[in-house]
Amino acid sequence: MAQAAVSKMQINHSANWALAGVSFAHLLNDAMQTVVPSAFPLFQQTMQLSFAQMGWIAFTLNITASVLQPLIGYMSDRKPMPILLPGGMLFSLIGVLGFALSSELWMLLVSAALIGIGSSILHPESSRVAHLAAGRGRGMAQSIFQVGGNTGQALAPLLVAFILLPHGQLSFLWLMGFALIGIVIQSSVSRWYRDKLGEKQTLQQPVQSNRIGQPTSQPASRGFIAFTMGILILLLFSKFVYIAGMSGYYAFYYADAYNLPLSQAQICLFILQFAGMIGTLLGGPLADRYGRKPMIWFSIAGTAPFSLLLPYAGPALSMVLCGIIGLILMSGFSVIIVYAQELLPRHIGTVSGLFFGLSFGMAGLGSVVLGSLIDVTSISFVIKLCSFLPLLGVCAVFLRRDRPRTA
Repeated sequence: MAQAAVSKMQINHSANWALAGVSFAHLLNDAMQTVVPSAFPLFQQTMQLSFAQMGWIAFTLNITASVLQPLIGYMSDRKPMPILLPGGMLFSLIGVLGFALSSELWMLLVSAALIGIGSSILHPESSRVAHLAAGRGRGMAQSIFQVGGNTGQALAPLLVAFILLPHGQLSFLWLMGFALIGIVIQSSVSRWYRDKLGEKQTLQQPVQSNRIGQPTSQPASRGFIAFTMGILILLLFSKFVYIAGMSGYYAFYYADAYNLPLSQAQICLFILQFAGMIGTLLGGPLADRYGRKPMIWFSIAGTAPFSLLLPYAGPALSMVLCGIIGLILMSGFSVIIVYAQELLPRHIGTVSGLFFGLSFGMAGLGSVVLGSLIDVTSISFVIKLCSFLPLLGVCAVFLRRDRPRTA
């Protein structure tokens, strides 16, 4: 019995290290990805880009991830591919190099596409690793994985404020170190992932034979699944288009409205993303304890009072509100993914790829539309318009209530 306990501890230890590895790789990936829209002021200064052109950069970055992620998730459900874990970071490495050397808009677009491809490869397989390492705490595991990404997003404005803006476009070369570290970490995780897949395949047949004759739960109807997925996608729309407006354009609004430097506006975005990191870490465990539906509802609709107030607050109160918005709004994404995974338990990679892909695609389209709208109206009008998006969170009342996992 003691030997079995030691063996179980070793398995849990290795699973925890794998989960920590994909979370840290997620941090590095999302830091490189979020630096791109956060660096819009730099591109505007060096290349005199319009808001619409900057929106197309964000669109290219996000649409490549949006289109490819569901496909890669579907392929990984049919045949898991551990080699994709370090492979995604290789694309990001080339993309960051491209941003450092770009001198024209088309070069920025190609570099953005490469980083988008790297992100699309990383997310579905890394999310599958988090699911394999989760045990019963799926919400907690998905939150740990997601909090890595939120931490990277929080670091991006600081990287722009203290490295890119002071030292220019060539300082993108420093971010190549992020990609190289990510390749090393993901290579290690891929070995654990490959071994885990081998163990799972060996145990699958006996487990299936033991379940013969046991009653199975009645699957949900296709109509119910389609309706629920539609609600979840609408919630993603409200969340990520709002985040696209904040991360891409709020710095311009903040600097213009309060006559402050853009570097100080980046600090405001850092507070938003840092609070989001804490919210993500708390969201999964709270959902495991109290249920997915209440947490999803709170994370979107609970943001609305603060987002509506933000455009009318002063510079100091704006930073406080950004912290509250990030804390509440970011707490729900990992919960939405777990809710969808439990709705379609045989399609973990496809669901992960679909939802990560949709989040990037909506953010990309939102950046283009909002940037074009700023060019024909004003930055103030668009920021005020975006403040109404979290009100769509009330649609979460139509989700079926799940039973909390107290274990």
